[in-house]
Amino acid sequence: MKNDVNNQWVLAKRPVGMVKTTDFEQVESQIGEAKDGEITVKVTHIAFEPAMRGWINEGDSYVKGVEIGEVMRAQSVGEVIESKNDAYKEGDVVSGFFGWQEFSTLEPSASMFPIQVLPEGVSPEMALSVLGITGLTAWGGMLEIGKPQEGDTVVVSGAAGATGNIAGQIAKIKGCRVIGIAGGPEKCQWLIDELGFDGAVDYKSENVSERLKELCPDGINIFFDNVGGKILEAALDNIATNARVVICGGIVGYNEEELPPGPRNYMQLVLTSSTMEGFLLGQFGPKLGQAAMELGQWVGEGKLKFTVDVQEGFDNVPQTFLRLFEGKNLGKQLCKVA
Repeated sequence: MKNDVNNQWVLAKRPVGMVKTTDFEQVESQIGEAKDGEITVKVTHIAFEPAMRGWINEGDSYVKGVEIGEVMRAQSVGEVIESKNDAYKEGDVVSGFFGWQEFSTLEPSASMFPIQVLPEGVSPEMALSVLGITGLTAWGGMLEIGKPQEGDTVVVSGAAGATGNIAGQIAKIKGCRVIGIAGGPEKCQWLIDELGFDGAVDYKSENVSERLKELCPDGINIFFDNVGGKILEAALDNIATNARVVICGGIVGYNEEELPPGPRNYMQLVLTSSTMEGFLLGQFGPKLGQAAMELGQWVGEGKLKFTVDVQEGFDNVPQTFLRLFEGKNLGKQLCKVA
């Protein structure tokens, strides 16, 4: 294995506007031999998050930015093929931030994020979706920030995306009435037929504010937002008294050279005595073990479904990332590379 070729995708330049495949470059390096305390992982699956768009801007945000020429950061799953660390053995299937590359040699204790051995029965797809960043984010945002009560009306934007569909299902588990906002009739029907949502709004063909007024006649108690912009404004037009607006993301602005203006109707928060709060996954750190246990239990009981959109081929990694911003993915976006 030593000195064999490791194919990698590195950040070639900072994106301007919409991210492009040409913002990344495929390069070759050599697979070095693991040193004491290190492991070498053969990457099999790579996960994609809209937040990755922010990681490649100039400067740091809530995490250190990816440097030009650096392997693109991503949560991945792979097999340990060499270990000089007693906590891991060859053949272990592990999840961690191994990046857009075929092999990763690293010291687990120095990793930016924990490297975990997948328990028996947990597939790579499950580890990277409902039990990964996606599911944990949905759990924290909905339960810790939204605080759903039985009978609440919950609206989720980006509801056919990875985090949105799980957030909506969690609200259903808690006894809420759930409406999803998604793009296209197929996605909207999927939310209702497959996931048990109580209704859906097609933002591509319907007046979102008017449809929310029809579907939520008593107002929205919780709005879980992954989109921002006009979708957020439409929800604010329809919030109930003491509503909770949970800001998980704002994908509408991720690829804009100039950030869009904030919601023009934010005074609705004042008029309804409502709150709007953003969050980062890290703030739930002490509770993430509980979150993973509950998510896994709900999956096992058939109460929570996880959906993955799997593309294939290492050469296809950048294009798979772009699917997030083209509205092509249904559920969690993954790429199977080996």
